[in-house]
Amino acid sequence: MDGETALRARAGQIARDDLGYAKLRPAQAEAAAALAAGQDCLVILPSGAGKSAIYQIAAIALGTPAVVVSPLLALQRDQADALRARGLTAVTVNALSGRRARDEAAALLSSGETGFVFLAPEQLAREDVRAILARSGVRLFVVDEAHCIASWGHDFRPDYLRLGSVIDAFGERPAVAALTATAAPPVRQEIADRLGLRDPRQVIRDFDRPEIHLAVRQFHRAGDKQQAVLDTVREQPGSGLVYAATRNEAESYAALLKVRAYHGGLSRADRARAQEDFERGGTIVATSAFGMGIDRGDVRFVVHAAVPGALDEYYQEIGRSGRDGKPAVAICCYRSEDLGLRRYFASSLPDHDDLVAVARAVDQPLGRRELATRTGLSPGHLAGLLNLLEAAGAVRLRRQVEPAGDSDPQEAASRAEQIAGQHRSVERSRVEMMRRYAEMTDCRRRFLLRYFGEPVSGACGACDNCDAGRSQPLVPTGLVSPGERVTHHEWGAGLVLDAEADRLTVLFDDYGYRELATPIVSDRHLLTLQ
Repeated sequence: MDGETALRARAGQIARDDLGYAKLRPAQAEAAAALAAGQDCLVILPSGAGKSAIYQIAAIALGTPAVVVSPLLALQRDQADALRARGLTAVTVNALSGRRARDEAAALLSSGETGFVFLAPEQLAREDVRAILARSGVRLFVVDEAHCIASWGHDFRPDYLRLGSVIDAFGERPAVAALTATAAPPVRQEIADRLGLRDPRQVIRDFDRPEIHLAVRQFHRAGDKQQAVLDTVREQPGSGLVYAATRNEAESYAALLKVRAYHGGLSRADRARAQEDFERGGTIVATSAFGMGIDRGDVRFVVHAAVPGALDEYYQEIGRSGRDGKPAVAICCYRSEDLGLRRYFASSLPDHDDLVAVARAVDQPLGRRELATRTGLSPGHLAGLLNLLEAAGAVRLRRQVEPAGDSDPQEAASRAEQIAGQHRSVERSRVEMMRRYAEMTDCRRRFLLRYFGEPVSGACGACDNCDAGRSQPLVPTGLVSPGERVTHHEWGAGLVLDAEADRLTVLFDDYGYRELATPIVSDRHLLTLQ
C-alpha cells in the first residue's frame, strides 16, 4: 500500500470512528489525505458536499490544533457544537466572544493537542491574535468560503486580505486548505496567489447539479415580470428561496407573498427570525446577503426576481436547492433593463484625487478611523481605495495602515487606477456573460458548466431550451479547443472556455471574458496558441 492509499484508508477510518460518517466521497478522501500529508489543497465542491469533513479528518490525522477562518458565525457555532458532541475540543473566537473563549483558544494553540479554533476573519487584525498564531504549533490552516479573498469574486471581503501574511508569519508553515462551493478559473488563481498556496492539490468536483432544472422567463414590462415572480413562486410545490436585487424589492415581494424578508438592513433579531422560518421549511425573500452556510436539503426552488450580476453568484444561489438529490427548479425572471443597475456598478472608477489624498495621508502607520478623519472619506469608500493602493504596492494593510516604501502619491494613484480599470473590464465582462446566459437559445447547463471550465459537450436535457428542442450540438471550430491557452494582440493571454463554429469564449487574464466571432478570428489570425 503506497503512502497516499494508506492516508486515504486512514481518512476513512477517522471518518467512521471519530466523526460518525458512514462513508467518504472520493473527493473528501483525496483532499483529506493530501492535507494530512502536509500538502496545500484548493477544494471546490458544491454546497452540501461535506467540505467541513475534509479539514476535520485532516486535523485529527495530524494530531495538532487546526485554525479555521470563516465569516459565518452561526456555522462556526454549529460545527464547534458538533465536534464537542463527538468529544473533540473546539473553540470559537469572534467579535461576540469574551475573554474566556480567547484564553481557551490560546491554551489550545499552545498545547499542540488535537482541536479546532474557529476564527472570524476580523480577528486577524488583532496583533495579539496574530502573535499567538505565529508562536503556535498549528499544522493545518483552513480558509472557509475562500472565494471571499478574491477581488474577482462576487463576495469579496477585505478582511480576507490579511490571510496571506498570517500564513507567512507561522514559524513552521502549516498545510493550507482553501474551501469554497464555487470559483471560476480566475477566482481559483487569485485564491491560490493571495494565500500563497504552494503546489496545491486541486480537488474540483461535481459542478453539474443535474437534479436542478434551469429556466429563464423573459419580460419587457416590469409589471408583467413582478406578477410572473409571484405566480411562479405560488405554483411551485414545496418551499424555497426568492432572490431580489434590492432591500426594497425584497420587502415588497415578501409582503405580497406573505413570507419573511431577509437583507442586511434588518435588525439581527429580524434576520434570525427569517432564517429560523427558512430552516423550519418556510419560503423567504432575500437579497444576496442570505445563503452562505445554510444547511437545508429540501429547498425545492430558487426564483430570481432579478438577474444577478455574475454567473458565479447565480450558480452559488441556485445551488442552495435540491441538496437532498431530489428534483428542484431554478427560475430566473429576466428583463434586459435589470442589467442596467449591474452595469452601473461595474462601470465606476475611483477618483484620482481621492487615491492621491489617501496615499499622501499614509505617511506613518495609522488607524483607519484616523485616516478617515484626515481624508474626510467615509469608512466604506476608504476601504475600497486602500484595497487598490495595497494592490498597487503603496500601502500595507495590517492592524493599522502602513506605508509600503517611498512611492510617490501621484504614481501610486496611477497604478491603482490601472488596476481598477482592469477590474472594471472584468466586471463588465461578467455582466455580459450573465446577459448571454439569460438570453441564449442553446443549452443553459452546458454554457454554465463551460463558464466554470468544465469540458462539457452534450446538451443537458434538463433546461427550458432543451425542453423546447432549441439546444444544438456543438460544432468544433478546428482552430482552438476549450482548455487551451491563447494570446490576443490587444487583450494578451487568456484561456479558451468555449469553442464553437460561430463563436469563441475566452477568459483573458487582465480583461475578463470576451466572445469572439470564430470566422473573424480565423481570417485575421487574432489568436495564437501559447
